[in-house]
Amino acid sequence: MSDEAVRALAREAGIAVEWTDASGQPQIVSLDVLRRMLAVLGLPADSPEQVALSRDHLCAPPPLPPMITTTIGVACRVPGLSGSAELRLESGEGLALVGNELPAIVQPGYHVLRTAEREILVAAAPRRCVTLDDVAAGRPMFGLAVQTYALRRAGDDGIGDTTALADLARQAARHGADALTVSPAHALATDGSSHFTPYSPSSRLFLNALMADPACVLGDERVRRARAGLQIDDGELIDWPAVSRAKRILLRRLHQEFVRDGLPADDLRRFVSEAGPRLVEHARFDARGREAEIDYLLFEQWIADRALAGAQRAARDAGMRIGLIADLAVGLDRNGSQARSRPQDMLDGVSIGAPPDSFNMKGQGWGLGALSPRALVDSGFEPFLATLRAALRHAGGVRIDHAMGMMRLWLIPDGAPPTEGAYLAYPLDDLLRLVALESHRHRAVVIGEDLGTVPPAFRERCREAGIAGMDVMWFQRDDSGFLPPRRWRGDAIAMTTTHDLPTVAGWWQGADIGLRAGLGLASEADAQRPQDRSALWRTCVEAGVAQGVEPPPHDPAPAVDAAIGLVAAAPSPLAIVPLEDLLGLSEQPNLPGTVDEHPNWRRRLKFPVDQLLEPAPVQARLKRLAARSS
Repeated sequence: MSDEAVRALAREAGIAVEWTDASGQPQIVSLDVLRRMLAVLGLPADSPEQVALSRDHLCAPPPLPPMITTTIGVACRVPGLSGSAELRLESGEGLALVGNELPAIVQPGYHVLRTAEREILVAAAPRRCVTLDDVAAGRPMFGLAVQTYALRRAGDDGIGDTTALADLARQAARHGADALTVSPAHALATDGSSHFTPYSPSSRLFLNALMADPACVLGDERVRRARAGLQIDDGELIDWPAVSRAKRILLRRLHQEFVRDGLPADDLRRFVSEAGPRLVEHARFDARGREAEIDYLLFEQWIADRALAGAQRAARDAGMRIGLIADLAVGLDRNGSQARSRPQDMLDGVSIGAPPDSFNMKGQGWGLGALSPRALVDSGFEPFLATLRAALRHAGGVRIDHAMGMMRLWLIPDGAPPTEGAYLAYPLDDLLRLVALESHRHRAVVIGEDLGTVPPAFRERCREAGIAGMDVMWFQRDDSGFLPPRRWRGDAIAMTTTHDLPTVAGWWQGADIGLRAGLGLASEADAQRPQDRSALWRTCVEAGVAQGVEPPPHDPAPAVDAAIGLVAAAPSPLAIVPLEDLLGLSEQPNLPGTVDEHPNWRRRLKFPVDQLLEPAPVQARLKRLAARSS
């Protein structure tokens, strides 16, 4: 059997046989990995006969899909369409088709193409999303990035919640902020385990009820009574299993009272009806055969939904032009609710990761389940649309984690190291159109996380679609040092750092180097930190956001001020500073490559929300950010 025949089959199936790494070096995927990837796609290639049959399967004319996407103002052909057909627009207007060509549609929406045999949805999308420039209208904005669970307030049950988030939004808005980018609010496992990373959700369609304040829905007095006698952990680190037990005892008590007292349930019934069968599937999965649990779990999701809606309403009422920006995780827990309830949507036998790059020389294996590109097309993109709509339901924007996944995902066969993976292509054109259409229907901005090994031309495609990229200070550099803010992109959000990277204070002190070294994760770049510190300070001085001599490593506050000034001076319509940098903290929320070795996703902020923005250094940093709009 010819090796080239396997490679040709892989190319036809959307598997990249060659790829370019983060340093610009070409790489070739091994034949063993290609065969394993092909098997996952249902295209066995272990013999010439299998290759031939798999190629025949690939080349067979596809049936008419349940959905096609197009761009408004652009005519397109519908392959396989024959006979008479009518296009019925959302407005009710009908258009007859001639042959298999759709006319140029000028009305965005989900229209219906009716043939003699079936109906096909036609998603006609605007050319671009609602952009940051559309919202900013010439007045640059700033926002804060917050790990919701890390917030602290009196009576918060040991974990940051929607009321703390609403309180922070009001305070930040008073200082001129227009947005809060929040950690993923996706539903996590409810089995009492310590599996709590927000980027490995059980379902991206529903919410983590632990971060919901039920008083938003049921009132303070009712919740105060239900909380009586509960032992609430209030430490510096969240004990997720303990917090989960206590919070669910509280929610169960509230549910029992809700049922016993015959409280009005019209809104709950309406929520369940609108959410549809996927909500019932999610509740049934979490009930694990205990049918009596299903009603409680539906109640829990209702509380979470209405509480999050209240936080977004508070942000907008406080004057924020965007409000909450939701975070949409790239994948799913392979043993979680969404993957197990509809396994036909998923790829079996592979997990999502990332190839080696300058920050992770061994690559990354995230263990996340991926949607099947074939299943997306065959289902009319229902899993993708459901996920996107869930993220935008109570938000003014969405950050798409690892946005390159709309074009390609690095998939690792089970049991293989992260280096032994391959890229699989996804239907980018269709997905970008659906993102643009949903952006307009929700009047929400879209940010695509475009860090790491970025496919050629991907950023340009996002720019054309109105999806903002991410310019993170640590990566804004060339061979001569850090880039001045005038060279940052004008259509990307500007940030000091992210949850996966060192804070400015931690980086200046070298705390991240010591941490990684102790865990065997040291990088060759770590030895360059003294030179890098000098390069960053020099750029800040030249940009006019710092002055004087470079501060020593043990005095990071001037560097934090300068870094925030650098981000504020960028041409982006939106600058985002994580709370950790605004407060000058050294610890980052997550250290990639670790599970239990580092307190990932567990740190709580020391002071309650009503005191967070009061210190003079914090006020000065906020003032510098607010000056963007003046």
